[in-house]
Amino acid sequence: MLAKHAAKCVFFLLFMLSAGAQAAFSYQSVVEKAEKLATSTYRKPEQIPGFFQKLSYHDYQSIRFDPEKRLWKKSNTNFQVMPVPAGLFYRHPVKLNVVNRTGVSPIAFDKSLFNFSDKSIEKRMPADLGYAGFKLTYPFSGADSANQFLVFAGASYFRGVGRDNAFGISARGVAVDTGLNSGEEFPEFIEFWLQRPSPDSKHMIVYALLDGPGLTGAYQFDIHPGKTTRVTVKVTLFPRRQIELAGIAPLTSMFFYGENTARPKEHWRPEVHDSDGLLIHDGVSEEWLWRPLINPKTLQIDYLQVQNPRGFGLLQRDSEFVNYQDIGAQYQRRPNAWVEPDGDWGSGNVVLVQLPTANETNDNIVAFWTPQKKLAPGQPYSFAYSLKFGDAAITASPMAYTSNTFVGAGDIIGGGNVEGSYRLVIDFKGDSLNKLTADAKVTAEVTGTDGSKVIEQFVEYNAPLKAWRLSILAKPDGGKPLALRAFLKYDGQTVSETWTYRLPDAAAVKGSGS
Repeated sequence: MLAKHAAKCVFFLLFMLSAGAQAAFSYQSVVEKAEKLATSTYRKPEQIPGFFQKLSYHDYQSIRFDPEKRLWKKSNTNFQVMPVPAGLFYRHPVKLNVVNRTGVSPIAFDKSLFNFSDKSIEKRMPADLGYAGFKLTYPFSGADSANQFLVFAGASYFRGVGRDNAFGISARGVAVDTGLNSGEEFPEFIEFWLQRPSPDSKHMIVYALLDGPGLTGAYQFDIHPGKTTRVTVKVTLFPRRQIELAGIAPLTSMFFYGENTARPKEHWRPEVHDSDGLLIHDGVSEEWLWRPLINPKTLQIDYLQVQNPRGFGLLQRDSEFVNYQDIGAQYQRRPNAWVEPDGDWGSGNVVLVQLPTANETNDNIVAFWTPQKKLAPGQPYSFAYSLKFGDAAITASPMAYTSNTFVGAGDIIGGGNVEGSYRLVIDFKGDSLNKLTADAKVTAEVTGTDGSKVIEQFVEYNAPLKAWRLSILAKPDGGKPLALRAFLKYDGQTVSETWTYRLPDAAAVKGSGS
């Protein structure tokens, strides 16, 4: 009896020591670091040697982490860690730490963790090069597997996937002055703390410290991988100066061309994009608004006013391989990303920044929420939200959704006979329409904004797609963009999200496509 009692006491003592050590370092610890850092002058992080900054993409990719050396592999935990080496566009190291029952321990750089196909690169790698970030793994495909699902590397970027996705869209800790003529700042995560989970834990916590010329920040990421990977985020920002355009919960993606744009000359794939639209859920009007993405000829910034946002995200709704035909890129498996604010964020705008790109290697789409009042120095700003990566169902929208947007000339056979006009064809699908018969009297409310004129519009059942098709003939006002809003109604009730479209110039659909 005494032996059993002693064993219980030892176990309880170890448990309390472990809990106490982890409790000693917390989100508040990082908040205090960020607040102190904001009172000092910004200093650029120390750069890695020039040779490693100038590595080619191929040479950098040839440095491979040895999967047998994953952090925590020997203890067979659900979560394991693969550090990412500095190099190429990861030009400065970040500090990595583990928080466990003994306290906080740094993860020292170890070049032996990597395999090198080019021995000259191995020879020239300094013993203290440093890590650019890390990848997290989780056993999605079986108890013995270690599937990569979340990557923190580069500025404040992090990428996530659900169980069935391939990597695509990125999230960021914060965006600063994105799209402004003054130029964008890229604050960076400079230190991470990985709280070691128990072996069978289904979630894991990561803390991060951010620094940049305009602000500092403290972050807590509570990570829950699965079919939908959910990351609950807490952030406190400390501005060093007034931030003209602060981007909260920013998402960054790529749209080269799609069904609503011309295919560039000599490109064979039907569509190329990581995301095809922006969805917003307004917390006051309860409107769900969908904006298809474009690849503009010049920078386009849209401010979409939202009162207390309930959600916003960049989605890849088109998940059919036939629409991409790219076996390697697997664009149909790219994740959707959906932000759900925790609490009342008040008045502000969801900002959509679309930049021109000549290829698919550039992330040219950014979406974020910005508060109505600018962030000013001398006070903290705290936000909390949930970020989900997964299929399009993660939004949980009850409305019929836009499944296709086609755009073409309105003065050709099949388009119309009005010079300078456009034919737009939009398909809607969803539970609110599925119960209707093909002869149901579904109507649409279509509005032209910014002077755009709606010449005609009608709705009909699209039997091959089991959808309802809205067809619009519209003409922009002079040199202004074509700007339209539309939604479906049945029996006096709104049954679809609001489709909204803004076409800045004719080349977006009348280009040199084949």
